[in-house]
Amino acid sequence: MSIQFIIRKIFRALLTIWIIVTFIFIALRISGDSALLIYGPDVSAKALATLRKAWGLDKPIWQQYLIYISNIFHGDLGKSYLDGRNAIKVVAERVPKTLSLMWVTAVITLLIGIPAGIYSALHHNTKRDRITMTLAVMGLSIPNFFLGVLLILLFSVSLRLLPSAGSETWKHYIMPVITMSTAEAAVFARFTRSAMLEVLNQPYIRTAIAKGVPWKKVVLEHALPNAAISIVTMAGFFIGSLIVGGVITENVFAWPGVGRLLVNSVANRDLAVVQTIVLLISLSMVTANLIVDLAYGWLDPRVRDLRSEES
Repeated sequence: MSIQFIIRKIFRALLTIWIIVTFIFIALRISGDSALLIYGPDVSAKALATLRKAWGLDKPIWQQYLIYISNIFHGDLGKSYLDGRNAIKVVAERVPKTLSLMWVTAVITLLIGIPAGIYSALHHNTKRDRITMTLAVMGLSIPNFFLGVLLILLFSVSLRLLPSAGSETWKHYIMPVITMSTAEAAVFARFTRSAMLEVLNQPYIRTAIAKGVPWKKVVLEHALPNAAISIVTMAGFFIGSLIVGGVITENVFAWPGVGRLLVNSVANRDLAVVQTIVLLISLSMVTANLIVDLAYGWLDPRVRDLRSEES
């Protein structure tokens, strides 16, 4: 893999992060007066002016932007408007809870989605295939928030088996993980099935079968490794889906993570915290996609060479 290829991918990743951060910064400031929303309409003009000056909101937006970008390079992402603490510290307190929910969801998703896709592909055009894909479509069609509410009504309100909010015990993980992993597992099942079917129809698979290679060996040593190259591309999208799904799920189940903090901070116009969360999410998603892009180029040199020629 050439150095130019890696540098080009890193540059595009950094450019993407800068565009996202800039867009969020401008959008938050042109969408309303944060000082007025924090204090309310009945506050005096003097109090509003004092607050704007204290938080630098009295400066032109371009000056605020330059100060913000400069502070980022110095590791200063601002302070929360609500309690005056460093925004990084406020967000960092919520990260462990979000990560714990995400990794459990990721494990369950991969353990269900990929085997289901392989099973469906190996039984192509059979009743088993149709049942598996029907379940996948159903899982993909149910919105997270709707499924979460249904689970709460069933297991918390009606049966009183599981807690509907919080994160203290392992029981608190069950419904949020089911809510998030249902759609994700369905996506992996459908994508894995398509990747496996494409590989199974390749000439080298037919050649291996014609030579008398056992079917199990054909699947494990020829089909799966080649299908895995395509499945790797799902990882970047998977991280993004987990983040988006986490924001919704955390609010449905009152999960004390970054997603819930984001919604509360947007509602309270806590600009520094919102910007810090968006920067964290952008870094996570762009880094994941960068790693996937580099890994895909390493696993399949044809893709790398083609992209190099196009660039």
